[in-house]
Amino acid sequence: MSSLGSPRVFDGAGKMCASLLLELRRFIDALAAGTVVHVIATDPAAPLDLPAWCHLTGHHYLGPVPGDPATFAIRLASCATPTRPDRPWHPADPHKES
Repeated sequence: MSSLGSPRVFDGAGKMCASLLLELRRFIDALAAGTVVHVIATDPAAPLDLPAWCHLTGHHYLGPVPGDPATFAIRLASCATPTRPDRPWHPADPHKES
């Protein structure tokens, strides 16, 4: 749990990681820093892609949620690196509008 209340849940079950990250990026845009998000992800690449994306953006990967192997927790960072809206696995170009 986060100090901001119960974790928010993002259901990405059945989505490949590219789609999952596109939708997750939009989902977290309106959330406050420090919010814990439980990401439901059934793509076999998720255990690798989510920590890598968190490393890229500066969000904190908290790992799998105990007792639920398809759910992963992240804590949103206050100074996250912005990513491209169409390619959230690439940092946004600060010289171009997203």
